[in-house]
Amino acid sequence: MSDNKVAVVTGSARGIGRGIALQLAQDGFDIVVADLEGQRESAEQTVAEVEKIGRRSFFHPTDVSDRDQVFNLVDEAASRLGSFDVMVNNAGICQIVPFTEITPDQLEQISKVNIFSVVYGIQAAAAKFQELGKEHGHIISASSIAGFEGFPILAAYSATKFAIRGLTQTAAQELSPRGITVNAYAPGVVDTPMWGYIDEEMGKLNGKPKGQNLQDMKDSIDLGRLETPADVAGAVSFLASDRANYVTGQTLIVDGGMQYR
Repeated sequence: MSDNKVAVVTGSARGIGRGIALQLAQDGFDIVVADLEGQRESAEQTVAEVEKIGRRSFFHPTDVSDRDQVFNLVDEAASRLGSFDVMVNNAGICQIVPFTEITPDQLEQISKVNIFSVVYGIQAAAAKFQELGKEHGHIISASSIAGFEGFPILAAYSATKFAIRGLTQTAAQELSPRGITVNAYAPGVVDTPMWGYIDEEMGKLNGKPKGQNLQDMKDSIDLGRLETPADVAGAVSFLASDRANYVTGQTLIVDGGMQYR
């Protein structure tokens, strides 16, 4: 087994996931870019950017709602890159639906992608750390400010992000004897395509013109600007490092000052 460090980042074809992948590459990790097959072009761009930094990388098409695919992803990471040290369960989806209109199909879909995938990612990572005899391993998952405060017309999304905090706390307690830390990060309003979608869908429901909902969110941020993927990636960088070996069971809010009012 080589002494290189390897991180898997799900949902890393673009947005926050790409930002995390590039930051971890800067930190010295080889990167497995995991995303849906339909995101191949964007995923390969992430791979190319990681390689420009001087780290090894490859794209592994993965539907994170499928347990077998998540376990295969981790197996391939260790097999192809020679190690496995960090699992970032970043992939997720958002739905903008009034509470009374949420359908069973919508609830099932968002639960599978946002909750089930994190369970599978934690399980796969823990098993691989044990198989490789790792003294330390880091598992980091995506929550949200919506996992600390429920937002109107984001009920199902908020529920899944609250769930991540519970999964993080319980997994941290169970896996700590193995030297595995389990933490999460909770971004605020990040300037990515997802928030463009949220702005547009909210506008259909509240009648505000395109861009106004996003501006309203921006106006509520103490630091006075939208968050960038790099802002989130800085927090993940810490949680993935040896400096965080004594940090576990935590969900770190990274929102520019929205949640402590």
